[in-house]
Amino acid sequence: MTMAWFKRSKENISTTAPKKENSDGNWIKCSECGEMIHKVQWESNLYSCINCGHHFRIGSQEYFGIILDEGSFKEIDKKLRSVDPLEFTDTKPYKKRVEESIKSTELNDAIRTGTGKINGIDVVIGCMDFGFIGGSMGSVVGEKISRAIDKAIKTKNPLIIISSSGGARMMEGAVSLMQLAKTSSKLAKLDEEKIPYISILTNPTTGGATASFSMLGDINIAEPKALIAFAGPRVVKQATGKDLPDGFQKSEFLLEHGFIDFIVSRKDLKEKLTQLLKLISG
Repeated sequence: MTMAWFKRSKENISTTAPKKENSDGNWIKCSECGEMIHKVQWESNLYSCINCGHHFRIGSQEYFGIILDEGSFKEIDKKLRSVDPLEFTDTKPYKKRVEESIKSTELNDAIRTGTGKINGIDVVIGCMDFGFIGGSMGSVVGEKISRAIDKAIKTKNPLIIISSSGGARMMEGAVSLMQLAKTSSKLAKLDEEKIPYISILTNPTTGGATASFSMLGDINIAEPKALIAFAGPRVVKQATGKDLPDGFQKSEFLLEHGFIDFIVSRKDLKEKLTQLLKLISG
């Protein structure tokens, strides 16, 4: 014979429908403060929390909508796609991983590049998409950035790159690491031509992106509380053997120690870029 430890004196209040959370897709929960935000309010607040200001991770389409004048974006090099030089397989073949990412994101790789206008100012712009294999930098990302730099040199228009990356794409091995040198040397040519380059760092910007083009801007701008680092905190601690200060890889710490120039919220980003472009472009 079994005995229940507790006995209810009354039945629970019952409902005819099962409990659901965000069932209609109209509510977004902030991962920082737990605030529930209606999707319309979330979008009108530029994908930021109305309570704590947390900046949600977004993609190139959203950034272009925030920064560029409506209808001004013209994509270039859209059809470039990664190949599988190493025939790499981890939990699944790299070729299949690329195909799945193309299908789920409707992008051909982890960056979109093109031309556009910011309050009437012509720019060449690129924006990474973290949703495509963690925004990793492979041969196509490096090539598209290089071509965007060539476009900026040809048109004499400022270059803007928005980074959101987990680092170099390990599935392409040394080919992905070569993109660090490739993009850095191209940016050196841009500097020789005295064409402005503004780098915008979002959450996260790590690994090979941080070690190359992301931190080489004439002006480096970060979003609030963005993770910006080369290696993770655990790896850094193992390498240095020291306890590290809280938030040492966040935007605010990097600004305090001179690694970035500004922290700018999305709602102010277009106006700030306009001011900077007018200033540095004369």
